[in-house]
Amino acid sequence: MTDREVLTPEELWRRYDDVETRVAAPLSERMLDLAGVGPGMRVLDLATGRGEPALRAARRVAPDGLVVGVEVAHGILEMAREKARRSGISNLDLRVADATSPLGIASNYFHAATVRWGLMYMKEPVASLMHVHRALLPTGVLVVALWAEPERVPYYTLPRRLLQRFRALPAPDPEAPGTFRYADLEKVRHDFGRAGFRIDHVEEMDVTVFESQSDAELVDWVRALGLTPLLNSLSESEQRAWERELTSEVRRRGGGSLRLGGVSRIVRACKL
Repeated sequence: MTDREVLTPEELWRRYDDVETRVAAPLSERMLDLAGVGPGMRVLDLATGRGEPALRAARRVAPDGLVVGVEVAHGILEMAREKARRSGISNLDLRVADATSPLGIASNYFHAATVRWGLMYMKEPVASLMHVHRALLPTGVLVVALWAEPERVPYYTLPRRLLQRFRALPAPDPEAPGTFRYADLEKVRHDFGRAGFRIDHVEEMDVTVFESQSDAELVDWVRALGLTPLLNSLSESEQRAWERELTSEVRRRGGGSLRLGGVSRIVRACKL
């Protein structure tokens, strides 16, 4: 049996960024709507990654506004820089930095801050929120996208549930960085409060994060999101069986289409 390659995060997103950016666009746009982002504003985007929603925010605040995007992974952030150059966006300042450290940004400066699917993976999310608190104007708004409970996020849980038929999986640590660290809304309220924020709005959106025209492409994407090392421990026949079950279940849920996603909470907060 030949093991499948394990993609780095940069390799993964260079392969699939176009699809995810397109299908998840409604979430990014809704975040900016809730933050009231418009011309002339200054916006801080943490865990910017490949530029979502920072690039969209930069278009909204142009020509006189500014967006600062912060991301810890240099290679991933370079993808955002490339997209900004291709789009002629010049009011986007992208910085490689750890959000748990001082960001080198003046206090009381930004009108709004956003974090799309990044807070739950940070080493010290409350410290990151405190930095955002300092950076926002007294009337500033923070909008964060977080995944809901595991049973409502099949893009992550479905492939793993099917894999458990073939091998045991390590139990997740709810306090460690991970997809469902903030699935409990009470924990969100608690940690936001510790950082000096009051939540004033919560809504949910069913978001597609990947769609494909072929079974093979869907399988490759799911494997790339952390499952390849686990699947490589199975026999070839077990891996093929898992792939068949995955694509069959995804088609059944999607009425024949190959789509995966889940419910994302969008949380808006203001300074206490």
